[in-house]
Amino acid sequence: MASPFSSIFLIFVSIFAAFSTSRSSTIGVGYISRLLEIQDRERAPAYVQVAAARGVLHRLLPSHLSSFDFQIVSKDKCGGESCFVIRNHRAFRKPGDPEILIAGVTGVEILAGLHWYLKNWCGAHISWDKTGGSQLFSVPKAGLLPRIQTDEIVIQRPVPLNYYQNAVTSSYSFAWWDWKRWEKEIDWMALQGINMPLAFTGQEAIWRKVFHKFNISNSDLDDFFGGPAFLAWSRMGNLHKWGGPLPQSWFDQQLILQKKVTGRMFELGMTPVLPAFSGNIPAAFKHIYPSAKITRLGNWFSVHSDPRWCCTYLLDATDPLFVEIGKAFIEQQQKEYGRTSHIYNCDTFDENTPPVDEVEYISSLGAAIFGGMQAGDSNAVWLMQGWMFSYDPFWRPPQMKALLHSVPLGRLVVLDLYAEVKPVWISSEQFYGTPYIWCMLHNFAGNVEMYGILDSIASGPIEARSSPYSTMVGVGMSMEGIEQNPVVYDLMSEMAFQHNKVDVKKWLYQYSIRRYGHLVPSIQDAWDVLYHTIYNCTDGANDKNRDVIVAFPDVDPSSILVLPEGSERHGNLDSRVDSLRLGDAMFDRPHLWYPTSEVTRALKLFIAGGDQLSGSNTYRYDLVDLTRQALAKYSNELFFRIVKAYQLYDAQTMANLSQEFLELVNDIDTLLACHEGFLLGPWLQSAKQLAQIEEEEKQYEWNARTQITMWFDNTEEEASLLRDYGNKYWSGLLGDYYGPRAAIYFKFLKESSENGYRFQLSNWRREWIKLTNDWQSSRKVYPVESNGDALDTSHCLYYKYLQRLESFDQ
Repeated sequence: MASPFSSIFLIFVSIFAAFSTSRSSTIGVGYISRLLEIQDRERAPAYVQVAAARGVLHRLLPSHLSSFDFQIVSKDKCGGESCFVIRNHRAFRKPGDPEILIAGVTGVEILAGLHWYLKNWCGAHISWDKTGGSQLFSVPKAGLLPRIQTDEIVIQRPVPLNYYQNAVTSSYSFAWWDWKRWEKEIDWMALQGINMPLAFTGQEAIWRKVFHKFNISNSDLDDFFGGPAFLAWSRMGNLHKWGGPLPQSWFDQQLILQKKVTGRMFELGMTPVLPAFSGNIPAAFKHIYPSAKITRLGNWFSVHSDPRWCCTYLLDATDPLFVEIGKAFIEQQQKEYGRTSHIYNCDTFDENTPPVDEVEYISSLGAAIFGGMQAGDSNAVWLMQGWMFSYDPFWRPPQMKALLHSVPLGRLVVLDLYAEVKPVWISSEQFYGTPYIWCMLHNFAGNVEMYGILDSIASGPIEARSSPYSTMVGVGMSMEGIEQNPVVYDLMSEMAFQHNKVDVKKWLYQYSIRRYGHLVPSIQDAWDVLYHTIYNCTDGANDKNRDVIVAFPDVDPSSILVLPEGSERHGNLDSRVDSLRLGDAMFDRPHLWYPTSEVTRALKLFIAGGDQLSGSNTYRYDLVDLTRQALAKYSNELFFRIVKAYQLYDAQTMANLSQEFLELVNDIDTLLACHEGFLLGPWLQSAKQLAQIEEEEKQYEWNARTQITMWFDNTEEEASLLRDYGNKYWSGLLGDYYGPRAAIYFKFLKESSENGYRFQLSNWRREWIKLTNDWQSSRKVYPVESNGDALDTSHCLYYKYLQRLESFDQ
């Protein structure tokens, strides 16, 4: 039976399939050919990969388990590259027989092929549960699946590697995951074609065993490891002990979990990236090894350089002890996991600048770091985040070349971490001949913000790969936090198999049909607006969400520059006023890059399509998110109007607008409660569920609450320098924290206005910090299930604030 979706996609797929069998590898792929050959040789047996792939199918679409047959094929079938093949099954005669055969070089390619078929022939959509989950009701019943209209469809990867994660995603998103959640994520990775994810879970248990060999005690390590929500930064040497110490149950639990995670990744044919030694060591080393070359690093965002958690110790890579520890760590991982993928992540210089810029010294550092890996694994390949090349002025061409050329060609792969905004491959002559992966960073700290650069995603990887003498070897997603902006990740995942630039307008037309399972004209029009506004950010700014509600300004209101009416509404702020240093505080203006009236119009169109899509969970998520986005930008405008009234001594207007702001915060909190993707409760509950005893539960919950509020240390009158970096638009957080915080500020604003004295900044800080610290230690339980009708709530809030929203551009 032909599906209506099959005719829509048939022409595109046929043309694409004909092209996709052509070889398109770069010279960079040739440099890593040895690694690829070793991985092919050591990959799990075909029957193991097929069984693992069928397990994913069973969890995704159990009603169609008999409809699909999976096979592993050699690269010869794919012209020497990795690919998947889709064709009609010859054995199909009646319902219950296999209908579609999907073959692939690995289990990942098989599942990417399954996703490709479900997407392009059945109009299905696969997303994270928190962002609406999968839309599979458009898939015809077993026995009635759409047939392939050609002999076969062959889709080849243009480059072999598809990377996933950031070094801090493990804390911003994965911190509290159990095996059930990890299994879901690995399924999602495979369906997106991801074959090279980071595998960082449980490494503290490995480190403890390794450091014991160097006479470091458990009490020494209690001072070294961060708490569960801050492990990413203690691993990188940014901090120590903050949120800790780790209980024994954590070490045991996480190591067991990591073995399951890496085991499943290997079963599917993935290449999990394991950690390597970067030089980060416990303080006790300086006493036990007094002659070792050990440097104490400077302060990393701690208030007053508090030695309890700042200023960690780094072992110089040229010290003989460095190779010993590096070797021991890799060997211990091999012993625990039973195997390795030979690729290791190490970021010694991520936010840690070398002490001197002499190229000979930098070259010796790079060679020594790699030597530590190679001593434990003769086939080791170093995977390095290239983040420092995009922001740290230390890395000028000579220094960059010295580091990149310190490792044999093909044994170092760099992540061009922020390529969709600040591509380093262009300015560095393709990393001076070093293989690299084109990555999309997109998100900071798991902030909730509708944002993206779809045109850059749809063209950037193609331009990099097709450029002269390209050393590109893969694509990747390197976001700090996941489960947001599903459209961005759907498109970026597809780029792992795209050989040509994607026409985003046409792609979005099909995306909205797949995501909701229906063609709704007003929804199509809304997505066209969103494409040209929210998802067309070209100002080059880092999109760290600084909306006033979630990142309230800690400044004297008299010092805030209130811009002319309309300048903030149109998204045309002068970059010189994006950040203002006011006294001892930094005020980051909220990021706005589009006309708010256009997004308000898109919201109106979205609401209009609600009657046809009210049963769609994906629609509910997008509706809540878009309503939140529109109201959040309005709240920024409202705040500046409050400040303007204060500066003009208009106490009545200031009071009225302040009350309206607080009411708006509560309204948004109610809105967010309408979808489970915007709840505080699951984050806290998942943290507590990992605890074995009450003390652990308190510690884990404090970690979870602190990361999304104050983040790091504070005094009674000085807030953390990282406050609100991990902010979230979550129901419960707005009602019980962000709203009360704003109310405190407005209270002091009112007192200042009525009594004629300056704003009491220190008193505001003292009261706000106390609120924060009390909230971090609170044990209040929050809902883990949604409550309320998303369409009705969005509709009511739209009309409640309609005149204000539409007045933005009048």
